[in-house]
Formats: sequence, C-alpha cells, structure tokens
Amino acid sequence: MDGRHPALARLDALVGRWTVQPKIEGVGTAWTEFAWQEGGLFLRQDSDADPMPPTMPKEWRDNAPFPNTAAIGLDDAAEEFTMLYADARGVHRVYRMTLADGVWTMWREAPGFNQRFTGTLSADGRTVDARWEMSADGVTWDLDFELTYTRI
Repeated sequence: MDGRHPALARLDALVGRWTVQPKIEGVGTAWTEFAWQEGGLFLRQDSDADPMPPTMPKEWRDNAPFPNTAAIGLDDAAEEFTMLYADARGVHRVYRMTLADGVWTMWREAPGFNQRFTGTLSADGRTVDARWEMSADGVTWDLDFELTYTRI
C-alpha cells in the first residue's frame, strides 16, 4: 500500500475473524473481525455475539456490549495506536494501544474507571490469551476478566 507507515504492518497480526471466549462460567462466545479500511490506513474491528444464554450471569447479560465497533489508527510521532470504541450500550471510549513482539496492549485513563488490556499472541498467530483489568485510582488494579481469541 503506497504511503502506508511501516508501523501499521504490526496490526496485520490481528486481521481476520476470531472467536472470543471470556473465561467466565456460563458466558458464551462472541466473535470479532479486524479488516483494513482506507487502503490500509485504519484497522476496523467489528464484534458481536449470539443471543445471551439464560445461564449467563445476570451482570454480564445486563452489560453485554454487543454489537460494538472500533477504529484503530496510528500516531506516527510515537508509533503508538489509538482506538476509538463504541458499543450498543452507548459507551464511547478512546484507548491507547501497542502491538509489538507478540504483546498487544490497550489502556485508558479515566476518572474512577481506568482500564488496561494485555494479550499475548501465540507463536503461530492462531490464539491470543488476554486479560482486562480495571482500577478506580490508576494505582491498584483488579482483574476484570480473562479471555481467549482463536483465529477462525
């Protein structure tokens, strides 16, 4: 792609369709798909899930973010990515993101609700083992949930 910054090539590892399985009893799978937009300048992520099973914990059923969409772009000065995220609950967030050496990170600093994500890509690129954490003060972090992405 002409004019494409070389750092964007790191995101090629995400391109394609994945199943997403939270490691939470009773929570079903979802899917996510990453695809290049605008000739490879932005990466779009679309996610959705099947209807929530009645066995799913109530807090998950009541807060399911599906469907959701994100657009990922590059800040070439820092070679860091920015993700704009929106979901069916009306949530809109901005995350900073890196993907290097098989480690995918996202984070946001927001008063009372800081978040961070760390995912490790397998050597063959077929899975990502990940975790979301949250913090009220940006100092003390608690596990929100773990999940696994599996390439379809």
